[in-house]
Amino acid sequence: MQGEKRPLTEPIQRDISRLAVLAGQRLLQHGAESMLVMDVTRRLGLALGVESVEVSLSASSMVLTTLHQGRCITTTRRCQDRGINMQVVTEIQRVCIMAERGMLDVHGVQQRLDRIKPLRYNRFLVIVMIGLSCASFSRLAGGDWPVFLLTFIASSVGMFVRQEIAHCHFNPLLNFGITAFVTTLISGFGQVYQIGETPFIAMASSVLMLVPGFPLINAVSDMVKGFANMGIARWTLASLLTLATSMGIVAAMNVLGVWGWL
Repeated sequence: MQGEKRPLTEPIQRDISRLAVLAGQRLLQHGAESMLVMDVTRRLGLALGVESVEVSLSASSMVLTTLHQGRCITTTRRCQDRGINMQVVTEIQRVCIMAERGMLDVHGVQQRLDRIKPLRYNRFLVIVMIGLSCASFSRLAGGDWPVFLLTFIASSVGMFVRQEIAHCHFNPLLNFGITAFVTTLISGFGQVYQIGETPFIAMASSVLMLVPGFPLINAVSDMVKGFANMGIARWTLASLLTLATSMGIVAAMNVLGVWGWL
């Protein structure tokens, strides 16, 4: 529990600024929308005792200024993408609420933020679930059981390749392109050898795991809420990921000599 509040000297204000920008940085890195990043960052700074918190966001960085008794402290952080993780976003929001209720002081917030680690599911469980989801889409699209099995194998292998490339920290565009190539190459054998009644469905369904839905949703949300620069940046990234995926699909079709999903 928070005891008696200490006076906000310059070192304490500096600590608050660092905590607020750390919370915002981690929110931005793990896929939070811009309005949420600014809201949580401001609320956390105000809850810890400063008079005002001003935040400026860009696609890869953020600038934060705290104001207290005429004293301004500004700090900048680079925000490298760490992958979408709503567990981290939720935990940071919980820390902010606890600080607002007086349950955490500066030191408590620091400890809580340091303890937040991204939750990672077992990679093989993710592979199986992605395979089942894409295969289920193939069934919904009218595919038979051979097409279901082919889609499951193609998307599962594709997800494994995606994880391996991501583990090596390659560019996401390269990751999406190679994953789309491998996935389409495997599912395309169904069209070559006529596996099932509608083998082209496997080619279309197995690459659905590469649709950048979350970045597109965040892009639209940011633009609607007045963050045009962030929205355009996220929309551009999602479009580039889609382009990389399309190039991988076309390359695999060219190798197999199979054109179109008809």
